[in-house]
Amino acid sequence: QVQLVESGGGSVQPGGYLRLSCAASTMLFNYNAVGWYRQAPGKERELVAKITRASSTVYAPFVKGRFFISREDAENTVYLQMNDLKPEDSGVYYCNGERPSGSGTDWGQGTQVTVSP
Repeated sequence: QVQLVESGGGSVQPGGYLRLSCAASTMLFNYNAVGWYRQAPGKERELVAKITRASSTVYAPFVKGRFFISREDAENTVYLQMNDLKPEDSGVYYCNGERPSGSGTDWGQGTQVTVSP
C-alpha cells in the first residue's frame, strides 16, 4: 500500500518560515500530480499548491509569492517551502497524490502548522 508521510510542521511566529516534506513510498512518477492541502478548524480542506509530473506548478492565490512547491524525484519527496507565514496559514497540512486515469488519490496523515505571536 502506498504511503505518503508528511513532516516539518511546527509552531512559528508570524513572518517565520517552515519547510514541509512529503515522502512517498512509491516513485513520484506514479502520480499525475502531488499537492499540498490544508485544513483549518471548522473549515474545508483547500488546495495550497500542486506540482505535476512535468513539474508544472499551481498555487492558491493566498500563498502566491510566499510558498514554493518543489520535487526531488531521486528522494521520492515533494517539498513545500513556506515563507512569511501568517496566522491564517495555521492548520493541518496534508500531502495528496493523484493517481493516473482517475484511479483515485492517496493522502498522508497530515502535519500541524501553527502560526501565532
